[in-house]
Amino acid sequence: MNPSPHTWYIAIRPKTLWAAIAPVIIGTAMAYGEGKLHVLSAILAGICAVLIQVGTNYANDYFDFIHGADHKDRLGPTRVTQAGLVKPQTMKRATILVFTLAFLVGIYLIWRGGWPIFIIGMLSILFGVLYTAGPYPLGYNGLGDIFVLVFFGIVAVGGTYYVQALQINSLVLLAGLSPGLFSMAILTVNNLRDVKSDMKAGKLTLAVRFGENFARWEYLASVLLACLIPILLFFLTSSHLYALAASLVFVAAIPPIKTVFEQEPGLIFNQVLATTGKLLLLYSLMFSLGWIL
Repeated sequence: MNPSPHTWYIAIRPKTLWAAIAPVIIGTAMAYGEGKLHVLSAILAGICAVLIQVGTNYANDYFDFIHGADHKDRLGPTRVTQAGLVKPQTMKRATILVFTLAFLVGIYLIWRGGWPIFIIGMLSILFGVLYTAGPYPLGYNGLGDIFVLVFFGIVAVGGTYYVQALQINSLVLLAGLSPGLFSMAILTVNNLRDVKSDMKAGKLTLAVRFGENFARWEYLASVLLACLIPILLFFLTSSHLYALAASLVFVAAIPPIKTVFEQEPGLIFNQVLATTGKLLLLYSLMFSLGWIL
């Protein structure tokens, strides 16, 4: 029996896709603000980002099952391979297919942006696989946070901007830290929720290595630093005043922060994870709108 469309919908982990879309919004807004918007490149960059995110999620579903990290007692959303909804080889083929589609969509971006875009694309796919695969999986050894900060922040915003403007500057890279930090916060909640099951599976996330309190403070620091970036950019440029409104997202982040500090890891953290994804989207929209006004 073939997996149903709903099964594949579960497997893409739709709540995580904002982490791919948000930096594209920011990079595009910054290109637009300098009169360098390239609509086709922006659209294709968004499609590529989503496909790479989906491919990474599929790879994660497959390799976590192979490593035995997913089991029936986990608190997170259903992992379709572990649940028997998709055969391992089918998930493996789906992973390859989605990454191949990402590459095909990205051919135009490579033609336009040259070697820098080719390298960014290949590294994004490579590390998307190595996050849970290979002899030293990033996500199993406490390196997932750095991966998320770099590739869902600096690289995603910088790459989106570059493929439109065909140049890069330090302000764009600095702005890229914010979505990367929010994505780190999402990962931190995920790892804090799963700290006990990850410990049993030998998955050495930062929450496992340094404890639950470390993860709580990491969540707070990630959200706070992300919301401070617009203030820093304003001081550096003495312009884009309206982008400061994005810093107010921290006010909306207070309830999930309280939950992270007051509650023991459990199912309630699924709601915190979803809320943090919404905060990332809200921040990106407010920053982008403020930047171009």
